[in-house]
Amino acid sequence: MKRSAKLIPVFIMLFLSISSFASKKTIVVSASEQDAKIYKNGKLIGSGQVEIVIVSNSCATIEVRKIGYLTQKVKFCNNKYSAKPPKAYFFEMSRDDSFDASIRSDIANNDIELKTTKSMDEAWKLINQIVTSYFDVIEITDKETGYLRTAWVAQSFKQNTIRTRFIVKQASTKPLTFKMKLVSEYSGSAGTSIKRDEQYREWDRVLRKYANIISELTTRLK
Repeated sequence: MKRSAKLIPVFIMLFLSISSFASKKTIVVSASEQDAKIYKNGKLIGSGQVEIVIVSNSCATIEVRKIGYLTQKVKFCNNKYSAKPPKAYFFEMSRDDSFDASIRSDIANNDIELKTTKSMDEAWKLINQIVTSYFDVIEITDKETGYLRTAWVAQSFKQNTIRTRFIVKQASTKPLTFKMKLVSEYSGSAGTSIKRDEQYREWDRVLRKYANIISELTTRLK
């Protein structure tokens, strides 16, 4: 009987120790941008400010996103092996440098038809001059078929890599017509190799330094 009595305080202490980690934790998460979307473990749960509940012995990855801003994320765990989650957490969001270096454009990844009254020799010379003023390397050029393609040019940003190339195809001879396309793609991460085709997707924006190439071609080839 005495032995059992001695064991009771031990069980109580063990129970209290376990109970201290069994309770859920609530965190008030907020962002500097009031319309920023807040996600918990990949699921949208609100905008601007929300309460996050983390049950015992679990973790939650909190992510904030807004177009034009860098995505931010943090992981909180409610267990005895991790630091105690804070009662509140604030995300100070920063501008997305790839967004600020680009503009949204209808010319991105679309064939633009351009008719000209110039001869093939004159038009082809002008096309090459203008394209090489924007792109350093022409990968393929064939006057006989009226085809030109530049090499990819990549630019890396904090959370993105943008690759751009320009393609010209002769569409008809009478009237002399070309189809031109400014190809703009993004990877969604920094430092992505140009050769990793599977990581790139079409982007509805173009880097500002290429934004005027179509309009310049249109004006000078009239």
